[in-house]
Amino acid sequence: MGQASAWRLMDVEFGPRIQETSTLKEKVMAGSVNKVILVGNLGADPEIRYTQAGKKIANLRLATSESWKDRQSGERREKTEWHRVVIFNEGLANITEQYLKKGSKVYVEGQLQTRKWQGNDGQDRYSTEVVLQSFNSALTMLDGRSGGSGDFGGPSDSGGDPGWGGPDSGGSGGSVGGDLDDEIPF
Repeated sequence: MGQASAWRLMDVEFGPRIQETSTLKEKVMAGSVNKVILVGNLGADPEIRYTQAGKKIANLRLATSESWKDRQSGERREKTEWHRVVIFNEGLANITEQYLKKGSKVYVEGQLQTRKWQGNDGQDRYSTEVVLQSFNSALTMLDGRSGGSGDFGGPSDSGGDPGWGGPDSGGSGGSVGGDLDDEIPF
């Protein structure tokens, strides 16, 4: 793709937020986005932990897969990627604990974060995780307990509401496919 074509694409994508500069590289560098969207299945039951202050944190192991037909052999091939997901939003952590289990299909929207830690051998280690915090995050169960689906997103602006809603619903609650399942707690 030529520089002029790429510039038009970036101009449409980012609009007036990018200042006009002389090269494509400078235009792309003027803004950044840290957003991850995954649709996959849990490889294990959620792990629930608590901070020293008593705040609930949920950890998920999410598998995403792609499949294709090998051109050489004609065989069906599949590749699975594993993702660590950490949920710091207490409302989403509660939903995770109550309703998700190994094999659950979920939509996750969060941000990438890399953290540094030390292993038992004293060596520095790094882990990159998809983090769901109280803003810019969403969790949607794609196969609810009774076949329904539930949408859970960041907090609303209403104050006391625990903040369950879809990614674009502003915490108002709702379902991607229609009516809510009666077993979902809202």
